[in-house]
Amino acid sequence: MSRIDDTLDPALRSWVDSANRADTDFPIQNLPFGRFRRAGGDWRLGVAIGDQILDLQAAGLVESADMNRLMGQPAQVRRALRAALSEGLRAGSTQAATWRDALVSQAAVEMGLPCTIGDYTDFYTSIHHATTVGRQFRPDNPLLPNYKWVPIGYHGRASSIGVSGQHFHRPWGQTRPATAPEGSAPNFGPSRRLDYELELGIFMGQPNALGEPVSVEQAEEHVFGLSLFNDWSARDIQGWEYQPLGPFLAKNFASTVSPWIVTLDALAPFRLPFRRPEGDPAPLPYLDSSANRDQGAIDITLEVWLQTAAMREAGHAGDRLSTSNYADAYWTVAQLVAHHTVNGCNLQSGDLLGSGTLSGPKPEQGGSLLELSQGGKQALTLSNGEQRSFLEDGDTVILKAYCERAGARRIGFGECRGTVLPARDLGR
Repeated sequence: MSRIDDTLDPALRSWVDSANRADTDFPIQNLPFGRFRRAGGDWRLGVAIGDQILDLQAAGLVESADMNRLMGQPAQVRRALRAALSEGLRAGSTQAATWRDALVSQAAVEMGLPCTIGDYTDFYTSIHHATTVGRQFRPDNPLLPNYKWVPIGYHGRASSIGVSGQHFHRPWGQTRPATAPEGSAPNFGPSRRLDYELELGIFMGQPNALGEPVSVEQAEEHVFGLSLFNDWSARDIQGWEYQPLGPFLAKNFASTVSPWIVTLDALAPFRLPFRRPEGDPAPLPYLDSSANRDQGAIDITLEVWLQTAAMREAGHAGDRLSTSNYADAYWTVAQLVAHHTVNGCNLQSGDLLGSGTLSGPKPEQGGSLLELSQGGKQALTLSNGEQRSFLEDGDTVILKAYCERAGARRIGFGECRGTVLPARDLGR
């Protein structure tokens, strides 16, 4: 587990003035990693500091723009780099004179995927989401018998994961309403029940060898950090195709990740005890440790915002639809990694684990429109009078996240933004 060290001292200030603002996502205590390029340039590795980016190659801190190589280093090497960054960016640092030339404005660059994502697994860690959705289909028994014993997940695809700012077309697929006569042919067309999913992405760092499980005690040493993640979902397509093997076309058309990876070291002040509700079974021994019980949860506030096309035209920033917290998840980061590898599965540097939709215990804390609209039965009325049960063409969904507590600097994740375009004309 991450420890509090002097890089997290709330009194630290930076010679980069914008990093000292109270509302910044990227104070010197954060130092998240990402990839960027200037117009016409090559990809570079950078660290966000205020509204600027420190070019790690220009600052002489890395030799190449291979983020996966950096992520694969042992945890102590990554922490040494974080310490060097913190020292060099502090007010009064002798590095200021040389590193100032290695700064570039975030507004002046294109952000890319933070790394090459080789593989992707999506989990289902929110018991509140699982219960609310399960109740729509199984009112008397919303949770399946395995939920409280095993971290539920499935292998997805990495090819259509894009970075914040992604635009994608409404997907096509087969649908058949539950009310359709048995044996009737399904419909084929664009999804009419398009949804977002508020998730966190867990980026793997140092890999494990094939056949060698990672223990729950060592799991976080193999995690590079966290990002925001929107795993878009076509609910009507999913409802028809998901049995018996799970979602396919309903999920593989697009997912969106934020460009900055916030390291677990930056999140150390926001750790909380991991506790199961009274009466729930304790995790099996391979998913349990004293460290995980003491500080396995992380206090991260999560928000979903919706900006419709009409709002954008009017200069309206959008409405906040819901707020939830990662501390309410039923499984921790360490448990997901331990479970994923217990059978010998080898995770590689840059592999992405999705947390699954992160909803809170209250109805208004749903991490998807499927929950907030009660399966489409109750439309949400927005501040400009528009209504939404599911997403319309032109809608932009913005995910935000931050950590706050007394005695620590606020740590933010930036934004994860994606926009729905009309379905392509397939001529059918």
